[in-house]
Amino acid sequence: MPQKAKTTKQVTSKMLITKDMRISEVAMKWPKTADIFMERGLFCFGCGVAQFETIEQGAMAHGIPVDELVAALNEIAAKS
Repeated sequence: MPQKAKTTKQVTSKMLITKDMRISEVAMKWPKTADIFMERGLFCFGCGVAQFETIEQGAMAHGIPVDELVAALNEIAAKS
């Protein structure tokens, strides 16, 4: 019997990190994500702006594909 395709709700529920989360929130909760931010060129996880800026805003400001960044962050967070 073929498997049912996952709905958006099912996929989203497994995500620990979403693009609307603040950068500082993610870096504090999952410290290993700092490596991902740095590898992608998003160094502001340690600056004052990170307290207010979302992952999506930071990614857009630095020309980083937000969905790829969020996927990489979730991969690290899931292992933590």
